[in-house]
Amino acid sequence: MSLVLTWWAALIGLAVAIILILQHLNPVYALMLGAVVGCLLGGANLTQTINILIAGGQSVMGIVLRVLAAGMLAGVMMESGAADTLARAIVTKMGDRLAILALALATMVITAVGVFIPVAVLIVAPIALEVGQRMHISKLALLVALSGGGKAGNIISPNPNTIAAAKGFNVELSQVMIADFVPAVVALIVTVLVATLLKGKGSAVLERDLDILASEAHPDSLPSLGTALVTPVLAIVLLLLNPIGSLLHIGVLTKFSLDAMYVLPIAAIVGALAMRQGHKLMSYAQAGMNRMTDVVLILIGAGAIGAVITSSDLPAQLIHLIKMSGISGVFLAPIAGILMAGATASTSTGVILATGSFSKAVLGFGISPLAGAAMMHTGAIVCDHLPHGNYFHVTANAMRMSISERSKGILYESLVGGAAVITATIMYGFF
Repeated sequence: MSLVLTWWAALIGLAVAIILILQHLNPVYALMLGAVVGCLLGGANLTQTINILIAGGQSVMGIVLRVLAAGMLAGVMMESGAADTLARAIVTKMGDRLAILALALATMVITAVGVFIPVAVLIVAPIALEVGQRMHISKLALLVALSGGGKAGNIISPNPNTIAAAKGFNVELSQVMIADFVPAVVALIVTVLVATLLKGKGSAVLERDLDILASEAHPDSLPSLGTALVTPVLAIVLLLLNPIGSLLHIGVLTKFSLDAMYVLPIAAIVGALAMRQGHKLMSYAQAGMNRMTDVVLILIGAGAIGAVITSSDLPAQLIHLIKMSGISGVFLAPIAGILMAGATASTSTGVILATGSFSKAVLGFGISPLAGAAMMHTGAIVCDHLPHGNYFHVTANAMRMSISERSKGILYESLVGGAAVITATIMYGFF
């Protein structure tokens, strides 16, 4: 008979990991230490503890491979200037009259094509500050526009968080991207409405704030819009071939079951060649790999703590408790996403922890894997911008905001994430 850890020990292990992360211990060590504590308190001996941790690491290898593949695409989009080109094109084409929508949409698009949300904000921030000074839009409104747009794009992107949501529930990446499209559109609409209401509140953009533009690449050095679109368009088309074939009952397309592990690097290589940057592929790949290293390490740690929870009777106890309370089990998926991402102040880490720890319990309520993935994934963007995370400080620096000023945006950013998760919960939890 296999070992079953006690539920309270698994919770203590998870709590230890989160507390250590909040105390700024390296998240990987925090997660692994929490896993060890949970195992030992739960009744495992030293050998069994090691076996559980190894099993947890092995369980995330599929996600690791796809995350590393995504690094190639991210590296090309960021390092080549393709993402910058897309942002500038959107803002220029839409004009000053639709400035807030243009900035939010620009951040959404470049996040949706595989650029990390903090990097997306860094790319669009110089443009936003320039537009903000010209159109008298406050920094707070600009921050909400960029952050909200990034959140909307993040739930429909081939980024690590979406990959983790898909593989955590054993569904295709493209399916999660499609499922989260409507919640993403709702998030974009709420972003524009909230940012518009805030455009006269908060500090104005000053001339000295524009010194950030000096460090940006000159537009002449950026690729053309046509070549910049090659990588994201090719990736999206290849990822959607199978779902479109299934939807339209086209037998030929249903046979093209292309995994993100193949699609993302192929799209990146073709895109780099289209931009005549093939000679820089090695450096792009290295840059992408560097950005993914931390995510991969966290995946291993999250796999360990996830294995502790799935090896315990916690999922069964959760199902029993929720059924006894009369609360719909549908709410477990979004709440898990909100709590784990809020605790770690990271979308990716939050999704990884939530799926690894609670996907079994969510499925135990009869919720479909795709519905669980969509609700948990959108839940993770509600509180991923809290001050103990990297994103909070990156965006503060990008927008030339003090910590107190940056903190004023937290509530409004949560409204955007809340709109997305409420939409997803209504769509997939009750219909």
